[in-house]
Parts: sequence; structure tokens; C-alpha cells
Amino acid sequence: MTSPDGRVLVVNAGSSSVKYQLLQSDSGEVLAKGLIEQIGESSGGKHRHTVAGTDNTRTGEIGDMTTALASMAAAFADFGPDLDAEPPMAVGGGVVHGGTRFSATTRITAATTDAIRDLIPLAPLHNPANLAGIEAALAQFPDVPQFAVFDTAFHSTLPAAAYTYAVPKVWREDYHVRRYGFHGTSHHYVSARVSALMGRADLATIVLHLGNGCSACAVLDGESVETSMGMTPLEGLVMGTRCGDIDPAVPFHLARTEGLDVDQLDTALNKQSGLLGLTGDNDFRTIAERAAAGDREAQAAIDVVVHRLVKYVGAYAAVLGRLDAIAFAGGIGEHNAALRAAVLGRLGILGVEVDAAANEGADAEALLTTPASRVAAFVIPTNEELQIARECLEHLERP
Repeated sequence: MTSPDGRVLVVNAGSSSVKYQLLQSDSGEVLAKGLIEQIGESSGGKHRHTVAGTDNTRTGEIGDMTTALASMAAAFADFGPDLDAEPPMAVGGGVVHGGTRFSATTRITAATTDAIRDLIPLAPLHNPANLAGIEAALAQFPDVPQFAVFDTAFHSTLPAAAYTYAVPKVWREDYHVRRYGFHGTSHHYVSARVSALMGRADLATIVLHLGNGCSACAVLDGESVETSMGMTPLEGLVMGTRCGDIDPAVPFHLARTEGLDVDQLDTALNKQSGLLGLTGDNDFRTIAERAAAGDREAQAAIDVVVHRLVKYVGAYAAVLGRLDAIAFAGGIGEHNAALRAAVLGRLGILGVEVDAAANEGADAEALLTTPASRVAAFVIPTNEELQIARECLEHLERP
């Protein structure tokens, strides 16, 4: 049977987990969603499949990605909606790194999977898991068109001046060293929502995606023109466990003085830095509670985070040449009013006038600034799954 128009299954595979949603892409309605965890672990797996607000939970060994996708298909058969009776129009999978090979959502073919495999050196922790999910989905749904949506693709419009690092030519040409940017699916969705809310496409917008991973993006007339993450997700803002911007000579200093090797430095900068390195906690909610209780270390960390955000917003406003809107997204951006107030309160020089009550009461999509503000600021809950679904259908409908 054919699918009702607009239904897309989105599958996001990680190294030991799979998240999935069946969406009605026109309305954004989530028809079913699930989370499969502890894939390949000897302790056994966990699988939660949610339909109409009801959680259906299973446990048992889930040895690999193929078994995980089979468990997903079984959950749809047992609890609904029935994908055998009404298969989705498309299956979409997120892929972290598309390099320079992929500048848009791409239909999955043998050549696509080969190219994603070739890009593993650029994202050795993410692309292998993304690829395993794609290959398992192809086996599970062989007759359904499938697409890869790349986290880097939205940033393919970066001008050369923004993506070029001032490093030796052989690094740039032979080793593909350049800025790629990440969180592109989120930045795309959020900037498009800002345009819809303001009723204009010709906008200069700064999107701040703030979660455990954080990035800023300058969007001009719907296109990414600058972003804070670089060749990897390590560069830029302060994150949960990543340092963001530091002097590149810091690792050399620690290698010489402390004898740290490449793996130790990689671990320290990616997994032991950021908020964790500053406070011992990587959860911003905990740090905010500590600061409110008078913890000076926690407050100092928040000050670092706010300073970095304000610096990036100011720089990006200069890059854009003007500023029409700022949008906060991600778990921290969507739920921490105090952080938003701290950032926006320092942007009066750009014409930002905060509506304190609106900011404090925002619990969904909301305008945070007064009518007199020259720059509009919003909270926009990101929806990467819906963006993936819509991009899949858009490409499916092209000639």
C-alpha cells in the first residue's frame, strides 16, 4: 500500500542508541517516536516506543544496529502505526559530516554510502554510527526512498573568507582542513521559523543553538554565512564538556610541560573541558542552581559563557552588516531565561530592548523583546526531526 502524503520516518543513529520519529511533515504531528539504548552492551538493551502519549517499553539484548532497527519495526507492528499497511513516503537519517561532498540532502545510493564512509576520518566518532543506521534502515525498508541529511550541509554557503583557515596549503588541499560547521539542521529550522514569524525572507539573523553542544550561526537571507564550530565541533562557544575557542598553542604547552600525548589532549579538550572543566558539572541547570545559591565558581562559569556569547553576537552583527533578529534554541537556550536575559541585556548597543516578563514566561516559541526594540529576539524550540522530514519530501518531489 502507499503511504498517506507527508509521512516520513526519521532515524538518528548514534554509537549505542537510536532515536526515531514518524512525522506528518506538513503539520509537524509526531505519530510515534522511540528510543533504543544500550545497543551492543552485555547488560542488554532498552527500547521505548511511544504512541498517543503511551510508552511501550521492552528490554533485552540488542546486539547491533540491524537488530535495533528490527526491534523498531516490530514495535511499529505491535503498537502502531502499522508501517507494513502504510509505509512512510521516505526514511531520513541524520549524518554529522558531509565534508565538501554533500551540500544538500541526498538520496541514499551505493555511491552515497561509499562517500559517507570515505568521510569517516573527518568525523570518526559519528559518521560510522550514522552509516550503520542508514545501512540497517535500507535493509529494513528496501522499497522506501531513503535520504541522508547532513549536519554540515546548511553551512555549504559559507564564503571562502569564512571557511578558510590560514594554515599551510597542503593542509587545506590534501587534508581538507577548513571550517565546516555543525548543528546545520537546527540552524536551518530555527532561522526559517524566524523568517516565518517576521513575515520576511530578507533577514539578518543570529541563531544561538545552546545545549550540551553549542554553536552560533549568522544567517543572511536564509543562508549561513558564518558559524562558530569549525572543522570539528570543538571550536567556538563554551559547551558542556568542550572548551570552544582557546589559543591553539595550549596543547603544545601541555605536551611539553606535562608530557600529554595526542589522545590525552583530545580527551581533555573534548570531554573534560567546557562547563565540566570550569565547575565539575556539565549540566547547565545544576550550575545555574549552584550560582543562585551563591557558588562563586558556578557564577564565574556562567560569566564566561555569557561573555563568549556576547562576543560572538557582536562579531556576527558586524559580519552581517546589520541585525534583524536573534534566536535562542537548544535545551539551555529554550529553558534558561536568566541566561537569555544576561546575554540580551548586554546588547543594548545593537538596539535590543528586552521584555523581561515575556522572557521570564517563555516556555515555547516566543518573542522576547519590546515593540520598541530595533532587533527582535525569540525563543524557538528547535525541531531537527521535522526539518529532516521536510527536506526528505522536498527532495523526493523534485524531478
